[in-house]
Amino acid sequence: MKKNMDVEWGYTGERGPEHWAELCDWFAKGAAFELQSPIPLTTCEPAKDQSDTIAFHYQKQRFTDKEFKNTIHLVPYDQLSYVEFKGQKYYLTDIHFHMPSEHLINGNQEDIEFHFVHMNAKKENLVVGVMFQLTTDEGWLYDRDNGDSWDVEKHEHWTNPLVLFPKQKSHYHYVGSLTTPPTSGPIQWFVMDQVQKLNKDFLIPFKGQYAQPNNRPLQPLKNRPISYFVRDHQ
Repeated sequence: MKKNMDVEWGYTGERGPEHWAELCDWFAKGAAFELQSPIPLTTCEPAKDQSDTIAFHYQKQRFTDKEFKNTIHLVPYDQLSYVEFKGQKYYLTDIHFHMPSEHLINGNQEDIEFHFVHMNAKKENLVVGVMFQLTTDEGWLYDRDNGDSWDVEKHEHWTNPLVLFPKQKSHYHYVGSLTTPPTSGPIQWFVMDQVQKLNKDFLIPFKGQYAQPNNRPLQPLKNRPISYFVRDHQ
């Protein structure tokens, strides 16, 4: 059975999203998981228990950048930053992005969506999505005021991942799947509903000025429960 890294896949043509499950047995097995991602999200009433969600424990640490799986990934050298959910720690293992956004909120698709991928001791994944509008004259571009450093030539970066998050961390929570092959689940998904601005210059060293679309189309909602949590600051 071929694994993900051995099977060529993409976002157009015969190896595009509608054909992923046909490319190998592993992809077919992942696609058989019923609750696929991404999905459309809409404004809903806040969850009754507002404490039943994630808590962030991120810190400044060293990352490298790699290009694989049709996007750029920022990979931490050490397991330092984590989120806590239902008493378990999920450590940050990867940051990557999709253009345009994969999730839609109230029908709006944004320019870019960052995915913060985490894993617990049981090898279970938890992903946090953060959306941005790309701009040319404003927006976040490397938080050097806090001593961050981004060395693209050496592929070494120091930053606290929280600089990419909105101050108000209101978010949706639902159970879904990976959005790239093998699209397996269940995955705990948390999607921030505050859209920020990101300077396009951030992308130039990684993918040039314009990246090719690498977003999976929306998947059926299938009446799955979606919770909403209000967070002013955290």
